[in-house]
Amino acid sequence: MSARDGRSRLCRALGYDFRDTALLERALTHRSAAAANNERLEFLGDALINLVAADRLFRARPECEEGDLSRLRASLVCEPALAAIAESLELGDALVLGPGELRSGGFRRHSILADAVEALLGAIFLDGGFEPARQACERLLAAPIAQLPEAADLKDAKTRLQEWLQGRGRGLPVYEVLAAEGPPHRQSFTVACRLLDSGEFSEGRGASRRGAEQEAAEKLMTRLMAQVQTHA
Repeated sequence: MSARDGRSRLCRALGYDFRDTALLERALTHRSAAAANNERLEFLGDALINLVAADRLFRARPECEEGDLSRLRASLVCEPALAAIAESLELGDALVLGPGELRSGGFRRHSILADAVEALLGAIFLDGGFEPARQACERLLAAPIAQLPEAADLKDAKTRLQEWLQGRGRGLPVYEVLAAEGPPHRQSFTVACRLLDSGEFSEGRGASRRGAEQEAAEKLMTRLMAQVQTHA
């Protein structure tokens, strides 16, 4: 497929035809290829897709509180999610990359693909205004929004454990670093998650303190839920 055919197919998928094709070209140009690249367009597109995602979620999930809406939006516009949209558009085939990025497979790299999606939306905004850009965003977000899980499923283990304990009038857990091993650039942490009212605890390990805390909280949450089911 020629570059021109690839861009035509991409425009059909976006539901938008550029009047200024130079904007489209710039949106697809990575900084490794030229000084006139898509980084500034990415800045615009990032703001745009966050706004449209927030609007859609606000309308679609009236039962969700602010924190839940924020978690849902973050899952929609994070790098892996935007890269998945790019892959559905076969966007990698249309990118203009420098020789180094071409050799290293940059057209498959999630960060480059996600940035290009944002840049395309920014380019549509400059070329046609807000309404076409909003429509393009909604077109790209429709399937991911339909596939979103419940907001509670996006909460991390520490948050779920804290809310579960608070809902039962129990005190919050305490996290304690038991060990930090290895050189500074490759440390491994062992953390205990402990309940002061019962003495129950669990341990977690991870490459960061936060990761170890999350694992410890997940283990303790699993144990507490099992106890509830046993005594039900």
